[in-house]
Amino acid sequence: MRHILVIGSGKSTSYLIWYLLDQSETENIHLTIADINLEHAKKLTKNHANVSTIKFDIFDDISRRKRIKNADIIISMLPARFHIEVAKDCLEFGKNLVTASYISDELQALHSSVIKKGLVFMNEIGVDPGIDHMSAMQVIDRIKAKGGNMILFESFTGGLVAPENDTNLWNYKFTWNPRNVVISGQGGVAKFLQESTFKYIPYNRLFRRTEFLEIEGYGRFEAYANRDSLKYQSVYGLDNIKTLYRGTMRRVGFSRAWNMFVQLGMTDDSYIMEDSEHLSYRDFVNAFLPYSPSDSVEIKFRHQLKIDQDDVVWNKFLELDIFNPNKKTGIKDGTPAQLLQHILMESWTLAQDDKDMIVMYHKFGYELDGKNYQIDATMVTKGEDQTYTAMAKTVGLPVAIAALAILNKKITTPGVQRPITKEVYTPILEELKHFDIKFTEKEVPYLGYNPLIL
Repeated sequence: MRHILVIGSGKSTSYLIWYLLDQSETENIHLTIADINLEHAKKLTKNHANVSTIKFDIFDDISRRKRIKNADIIISMLPARFHIEVAKDCLEFGKNLVTASYISDELQALHSSVIKKGLVFMNEIGVDPGIDHMSAMQVIDRIKAKGGNMILFESFTGGLVAPENDTNLWNYKFTWNPRNVVISGQGGVAKFLQESTFKYIPYNRLFRRTEFLEIEGYGRFEAYANRDSLKYQSVYGLDNIKTLYRGTMRRVGFSRAWNMFVQLGMTDDSYIMEDSEHLSYRDFVNAFLPYSPSDSVEIKFRHQLKIDQDDVVWNKFLELDIFNPNKKTGIKDGTPAQLLQHILMESWTLAQDDKDMIVMYHKFGYELDGKNYQIDATMVTKGEDQTYTAMAKTVGLPVAIAALAILNKKITTPGVQRPITKEVYTPILEELKHFDIKFTEKEVPYLGYNPLIL
């Protein structure tokens, strides 16, 4: 029996574990789930005969190396910073590796050594990154194969709440790591190409430079720029592209309101607020407003951000209860971002019966025989519940499918890589269709640049 070692059993692993166990009889595999906390893993495995759960500490070198040495392939679902320790062991013991995380510089440095050993270290094989890579490259390769020249590529992804559970004025709930939402866009400038011109959006302007998108049956969305779209130019073979832009999707109106938190400095994660655990929600907001002995916090907030009292955005802030003097943050040595996250989680945490939703939208512009064409491709996937979420589905299934394909020697090209070749994306995208993860394509008039994001 072949052994697959899954390190980490967090929220993104429900479908991953289910898929591998579902295939375990026909594929002759035994699954070992290793985690520091096994409570979640045990719930997911449901006493299946072909699975073991073991307590695992990434910093226990002897145990880690033993487990990796005895497995046939390793899936690391740990936080990205820990993959390198697993990767070094996999290299030493000649084991293939699969992760859903971005390729770090440390991991990339192993590339030549991985090739020499004939190993596959597959990364960025979740949803974003992952399904975005595969679905994009499938269309780009098809366009190139018929002689087309790519002139535009835009790609957008959003983790949102399903319409039937969209119950707040922000049209948003946390479907993934809340911290990443609060600090999104920080630490650099958004860079992209627009009509052969390099464009830059600093953090303080990021949420006011948005593009609007329409998905049939789901209405209108907005998107703000991701940090660095340019790194995908060489990855996707788009060296002569005129427009290259990647962004994050939200419902229309979210970015304008979120920008007000940014302007006040409430998303800053670079310093600790004094006496933070004793601050009320109202105190926290007031800490970023000018002193005025006569004006209330609400009046100062509206005046500072130029919000009229009948503006819909004002109701969004009232809904969050951020002016409550009785609720305490309770976070010791907290940064502004951490305190804001605490407040938002009270309003934006998914209820037990809520469903999440992943939306993805690609635009492909190309020139063929002197004419310009455009293909728009969209994908929408909903979760089932708070265990089998759309996020877990779109992250975990590609990881599981890739691991089996590598184990069965259907994916054999060695090296530290991402899923951008036909060898990888063709079988995985085909398999994902069986789980209603598929794209709808349509030919539309070529529009070229979008003046809203220039």
